[in-house]
Amino acid sequence: LDPARYLQADEIGAFRARKFDRCFQKAGNGGLDSPPEPADRSQEDWPLNATTFAAAVALAFLTYTYFGYPLLLGLLARLFPWRPSLVAGWEPTVSVCLAVYNCEAFIDAKLRDLLTLDYPPDKMEILVYSDASSDGTDAIVSTWAQSDHRVHLLRGDTRTGKPTALNCMRERATGEVLLLTDARQRIDRAALRALLGFLADSQVGCVTGNLVLEGSAGSGVYWRYENWIRKQESRLGSVIGITGSLSAIRRRDLRTLPSDLILDDMWIATETRLRRARALLVEDAIARDQAFSDEREFGRKARTLAGNYQLFARRPRLLLPFVNPSWFETISHKVLRLFCPWFLLALLVTCSVAAAGLVSPGLERDLLRGLLSAQIAFYGLAALGNRAGRVGAVARTFVVLNAAAVVGLWRALGGRQKITW
Repeated sequence: LDPARYLQADEIGAFRARKFDRCFQKAGNGGLDSPPEPADRSQEDWPLNATTFAAAVALAFLTYTYFGYPLLLGLLARLFPWRPSLVAGWEPTVSVCLAVYNCEAFIDAKLRDLLTLDYPPDKMEILVYSDASSDGTDAIVSTWAQSDHRVHLLRGDTRTGKPTALNCMRERATGEVLLLTDARQRIDRAALRALLGFLADSQVGCVTGNLVLEGSAGSGVYWRYENWIRKQESRLGSVIGITGSLSAIRRRDLRTLPSDLILDDMWIATETRLRRARALLVEDAIARDQAFSDEREFGRKARTLAGNYQLFARRPRLLLPFVNPSWFETISHKVLRLFCPWFLLALLVTCSVAAAGLVSPGLERDLLRGLLSAQIAFYGLAALGNRAGRVGAVARTFVVLNAAAVVGLWRALGGRQKITW
């Protein structure tokens, strides 16, 4: 007798007994072929599906906003470019409008740049509005005004902000075109003629210069990315915002600005688009500035984003596709950016849920864990900043700007953003 055969028989018998018990239990629950309750299966799968879906939505949203839209925009600008009819010899009278507050460190060099622009001296005047400056700004401007009749000093007794300053200078200006600029940025000598060459087209309502930020700060890298998007928008037909450092508009087209406006440049550009005129970026009209540190850029960006919230609250027509000719660009470039901090948070939370083992194991959980590792590495680089090289500086700037969006919302909701700068 072979003992192995008896052991095999015992195992087969035990297997059959277990199978009989399972069949008996199924029969007691409604039949041998009764399927398991579908509700139980959906409940088991639901945490995984919900987490994966939420992470996928957040990731898709962020990918489109920061990569998909710029690539699509660049393709559209290449396939369907719009070019103005350039008029090189157009020389209207120009009133330079310069609002300043405590700018003694910059105002002398700025006035020197403006007075040496390549433009007929008898067709240009320079209006400097001092918003109750308390340093030596007024004295410097007064000295220039005594030596050159084109320079005029206007002074406000109390600080009211840039919108009031622009309104005052618009009323005082005599030029057909207003050149709007800020004190800090230097302007290339040919910038004014370059702007006027585009503005001469009757379809163009306002034009803006090409701001070049110099230096190795992360904000400089981010601005080059942002400025590339603006160039593609202009090539497609219109930008949705102009830069306060250098822009031009016909005096008759600049309407009175609300005195409590945060972003006068965005207000002017969107007003231009709502009346079906175009706002273009002129790449040859160059203004130069130094890239800010992240700490200073945070304050500037929080103000800008608070102004965006104010803008959309006061001009909801911008969100309507059949009213705003630049609706696609407005939504993709400006509105979606306001939601990015919350989708970054959603992506971090969903990936953390997967890493904590609160969802069923599988490929989806592995992918979410991989995404979490990538986020941890990215935020680690942001924490290191410049110590991690150029990549760390850019990562830090990205985090700072998204944090500024949250602060901007808080200021906008509470009315805490100051109008003065």
